[in-house]
Amino acid sequence: MKKLVTLVVLLLLATNVQAREMAGIDISETAVIGSRTLKLNGCGVRKKFFISIYVGSLYTGSRVASLAEAVRDPGPKLIRMTFVYKKVEREKILDAFAEGFANNTPELSGSNEARKFLSLFNRDFAEGDKVDLELGPHGEVSVLHNGQLLGSLTSPDLSRGILAIYLGDEPADQNLKEGMLGLGL
Repeated sequence: MKKLVTLVVLLLLATNVQAREMAGIDISETAVIGSRTLKLNGCGVRKKFFISIYVGSLYTGSRVASLAEAVRDPGPKLIRMTFVYKKVEREKILDAFAEGFANNTPELSGSNEARKFLSLFNRDFAEGDKVDLELGPHGEVSVLHNGQLLGSLTSPDLSRGILAIYLGDEPADQNLKEGMLGLGL
């Protein structure tokens, strides 16, 4: 009986570990922004024409299940993109962000804030690269590539617009949105 209990516990632990791996990427349960430790809200795979591009993870201070809840949540948030495709050109990412703004927050599309944000992305992305979009509680937006700060700006509208790209009515990828909202975990 004791062996059976041990076996069941090991199987449950193995299942839990597998739930935090996606597209070959280990997903951390927590992330730190400044002095705040955020918890994984959810994650999913961004696909384009059935090709996996990156694993997107959303970290928050408290659980959110919609864009509205994410916007209302007063704490910082982190969107992490871990690239699984061999090479993604900078222009493709810029086009995807621009399309996301146009589809979800048209008032930001082409705005000064959006142009400044897009200008922070200055190189291509390769398999294994991590891009962090840190969203502060007062509209601070910081972009990091493999831990290196590419730049920061402050715009509550831009911060909401970035969340809307992933969680809005017309997300970049519906399955990614559902995953980031924790519907698949």
